[in-house]
Amino acid sequence: MNEKIKNCLGITIIIILIVFAFSMVSFVKFYSKSIEPSSFRSFSTSGEGKAMAIPDMAQFTFSVITEGGKDIANLQKENTEKVNKAIEFLKTNNIEAKDIKTQNYNLTPRYQYFRPPENGGPVPPPEIVGYTVTQAVLVKIRDFEKIGDTLSGVIQNGANSVSQLFFTIDDPTNLQNQARHEAIEKAKEKAKETAKAAGFRLGKLLSIQAGGFTPIPQIYRAEALGKTTALDESTTPIIEPGSQEITVNITLTYEFK
Repeated sequence: MNEKIKNCLGITIIIILIVFAFSMVSFVKFYSKSIEPSSFRSFSTSGEGKAMAIPDMAQFTFSVITEGGKDIANLQKENTEKVNKAIEFLKTNNIEAKDIKTQNYNLTPRYQYFRPPENGGPVPPPEIVGYTVTQAVLVKIRDFEKIGDTLSGVIQNGANSVSQLFFTIDDPTNLQNQARHEAIEKAKEKAKETAKAAGFRLGKLLSIQAGGFTPIPQIYRAEALGKTTALDESTTPIIEPGSQEITVNITLTYEFK
C-alpha cells in the first residue's frame, strides 16, 4: 500500500513539474510579445539628411629628421634644438600651445651590412654605424590666411619634412544635428506616404536607428606641396580648404494597424 502511495506521489510531482514548465514557457512567450507587441506587424522607412560646411580648421605634421654617428646625446640635442626653433616660430605667429602636439619621437639605429666572405666563411653580423632621431609635431591652424606662411616658416626654422595637410571641422555637432533632423523628417514623411498608399494606419514608433558618414578629410601630402627639401623658401603655397558634407541616415520602425 505504501509502495502505491509513493508511486502516485511521484507521478503527481512529475505532472506538477510538467505543468509548471509549460506555464513558464507560455509566460516567456507572452512577456516577449509584450515587450515588442508588433514584431510581426511593423515596417521601416529610412531618410537621409545632409549638411554642407566649409572647414574651419587645418592640420599638418612637420618632422625634424637628424642623422649622425654614434653620439646619441649630440644627435638628440641637435634634433631638439631644431624642433624647439620651429615650435617657437609657431608660437610667435600666434599658434596657441594647445594646437601644437608632439606626435612621436623615434631613435633608430643605422646598420652596415657585410657581404659573405669570398672563402665561404660566416657572414659578419650587421654593425651599428650611427643613429637617426625623428621627432614629429602635429599643428592645428584656425586662421587659414596663415597656412602658407606657416608651412614655409617651419621649414625655414628647422623642419625637413612636412606632410598630411588636411582640413576638418573642429566641432561638427551642430551640422550633425541639422542632418539628423532632416533625415528624421524625410523618414517620417515617407512613413506617412507608405501608410496612405497601402491603406493602413501608423501605430507607435518602435525604434530609431541612426547611421552617418562623414567623408575623410582631403589630405594634401608632401608630394602635393612639392618636396620639402626642394621647396623654395621664398614661395608661399596657396592652399584652398574646399567644403565638406556630413551625411546622416535614419531608419524608423513603426507599428502598423
